[in-house]
Amino acid sequence: MKDGIIGLRYKALYILIVLCKSNLMASITKAKTADFQLLAEMGKRTFIESHGHSAAPEDINRYVHEKYNYDVCREELTDPKNIYHFIYQNNQPAGYSKIILHAEHPNIYTKNVTKLERLYLIKDFYSLKLGHELIRFNIELSQKNNQQGMWLFVWKDNHRAVNFYLKTGFKIIGSYDFRLTETHSNPNHQMFLEY
Repeated sequence: MKDGIIGLRYKALYILIVLCKSNLMASITKAKTADFQLLAEMGKRTFIESHGHSAAPEDINRYVHEKYNYDVCREELTDPKNIYHFIYQNNQPAGYSKIILHAEHPNIYTKNVTKLERLYLIKDFYSLKLGHELIRFNIELSQKNNQQGMWLFVWKDNHRAVNFYLKTGFKIIGSYDFRLTETHSNPNHQMFLEY
C-alpha cells in the first residue's frame, strides 16, 4: 500500500512538471496589419522600459508618440519590407521584433544582410530568456532567406542589450548617433553577426 501511494505521488509530480513546462512554452507569430494597436502599445511600453532614462521625459514622450502611434504602426505593418513578429508567453504578448532583409550598410562589406531594427521584450518577461528565442528565430529566418549576416544598432548604455548581442555572436563594428529628437541623440554601437 505504501509503495502504491509513493508511486502515485511520483506520477502526480511528473504530471505537474509536464503541465508546468507546457505552460512555459513561448510562441512566435508573424504580425499582421490588424495588430497595429498591439504594436503601438507594446512599442511604447518597451521603449520606455529600456530607454526611458536615456533622455528627458519630454523627449522620450515626444519620441514614443511620434513613432508608436496607431497610424505609424499601421503603416509599418503594411510595408512589405518590414517583417514583424510577436513573441507570446502563455498567450500573453511578451515582446516583438522587426527585421528588414537585404538592408545593406556602408560599414558592412558582406552582401545580402539583414537589419535587426527592433527586438524588445516587456521587462516582466526578461528572466524567461525569451529574447534568446526571438533572436534565434530571426537569425534562422534571415538564413532561410539567403542572407549572409545580420546587423543592428544598440544604445551603448543599454549594457544588458549590448551583452546579450555579444553573447549571441555579434561584434561591434562601428558607432552611430541615434537621433531621439531634434535636440537629443543617444550614442549607439553598430554590431554585426556574420553567418
